[in-house]
Amino acid sequence: MLLDILIINGSVIDGTGKLRYQADVGIVEGRIELVGKAENLNSTKVIDASGLIISPGFIDMHTHSDLTLLDDPGGDSKIHQGVTTEVVGNCGYSPFPVGPDGHGILNRSPNENFDWNWRDLDGWASQLESQGVSMNVAPQLGHGSIRKAARLTEDRCPSRDELKTMRSLVEESIEQGAFSMSTGLTGAPGMYADTDEIVALAEVMSGYDNAFYVTHARVWGGNHIGAIQEAMDIGFRAQVPVQFSHMAIIDPRAYGDGEQMIDVIEKARSDGLDATYDVYPYTAAGSGLAQSLPSWLQVGGDQEMLRIMRTKEGRKRALLDMTKGHFRGLPWDFDSVVIAQVGSKTSENLIGKSVEEIAKDRKADPIETYLDLVDEEDNKIGAVFHNRVESDVVYFLTHELAMIGSDGNAISPVGAYSRDKPHPRFYGTHPRILGRYVREKSYLSLECAIQKMTNMPATRLGLKNRGTIERNYMADLVVFDPDKIVDTATFDDPHNLAEGISYVIVGGEIVVSKGKHTNAKPGRVLRRGE
Repeated sequence: MLLDILIINGSVIDGTGKLRYQADVGIVEGRIELVGKAENLNSTKVIDASGLIISPGFIDMHTHSDLTLLDDPGGDSKIHQGVTTEVVGNCGYSPFPVGPDGHGILNRSPNENFDWNWRDLDGWASQLESQGVSMNVAPQLGHGSIRKAARLTEDRCPSRDELKTMRSLVEESIEQGAFSMSTGLTGAPGMYADTDEIVALAEVMSGYDNAFYVTHARVWGGNHIGAIQEAMDIGFRAQVPVQFSHMAIIDPRAYGDGEQMIDVIEKARSDGLDATYDVYPYTAAGSGLAQSLPSWLQVGGDQEMLRIMRTKEGRKRALLDMTKGHFRGLPWDFDSVVIAQVGSKTSENLIGKSVEEIAKDRKADPIETYLDLVDEEDNKIGAVFHNRVESDVVYFLTHELAMIGSDGNAISPVGAYSRDKPHPRFYGTHPRILGRYVREKSYLSLECAIQKMTNMPATRLGLKNRGTIERNYMADLVVFDPDKIVDTATFDDPHNLAEGISYVIVGGEIVVSKGKHTNAKPGRVLRRGE
């Protein structure tokens, strides 16, 4: 037999949690043909993995690369981490469905350089695949996009006809292969939905194998446990599994409450609900500045928000509300809010500065400055929020129900996104865990950490032939040095590629060779049921 690729002399960690073992791995026509000793076999390409680990390609369970991969299909920040599948459409935002008049387009990037010429999942997938992409992409349907496609951006419940339209949009996307429906319940328009609305939409998925509900929950001030309970209730009522997104505690008054939060999930599991969560290894979040503005101000979309806040009455009311905190009661710490992205080139000098610093430079009040920044940049402004503690991160990360989701984008150190100062999770999540939390601190075994990055997300997605190293499985693989793998991206210097990744193989094609991107683009848009 002639193999396409043969990886020899490596230690296999197969993704199931089992201890590593010595084996060669052979690949033919995009699939794993051999896991064992390669005897009397020839191969077009031989990779010597002496001293290295061979593992399944990492599946990033929570990303926002829906649009960035259209601008940057190589996805350097992720492929150099060993990520072979990006799960997109999280936090209620997906690039589909799009209404006939363009309604439904959410979360536009100031850097994007492509045409929106699709209306549904199939159209978006066709555009992405036609230009080529280096990794696989698993799409989810965003509830916020559904609401906007149905022209429901107000703070109210849907009418009977609107709900019917929204349910049909869920059905359409799930039929086209979306893996789940996600919600973003702290940002507009998702936060205007009550539990009944979400249940009515999520239950559409109950008749589809492996479809599930994923949520960026209502983590308002003081609601960290209630937010998890609502997610579990939705799962029970809609009769669908639940994935809780980027588990964390962002309220300083609740630091250390991790066990109480996970108890809610474990109780739901004991009552028969399939519920898990994802987490990333940093003590900071990242989002648009507008997400922390009063909810009433975000009604109607960006342009309406800007119109209201530019009126004397609207600004006065916003300032008054913001003095009470953000996220409905969280205390402000403007020194911890650091600008990561701006819409105008004239404001690039703000990137890397905290709102507190900018306010001092302007000799202005920080709350006034916060509003000014959103106004000046037409809401095309994002920040990193340093709002967590390491002990909580470790607790959530090491729990048996946790899998890994970066909450980051696939981008490149050069090109459209290079002027931004994004969260280092874009570049470092998976190697950070393997280098710092496994090798340096021994919080996890290497086998356990890899299981959280491979088999666990594959199982949640219902992928039949990915996530483990097994004969006839797809050849999505990563070869790395366990003694060298580490993140190098920092908050001050985030555009640094991870170290220690030797090879990344997607669908049997080498995308990273000896640490260098080959510019190959063998990735596909995966569909539920594969």
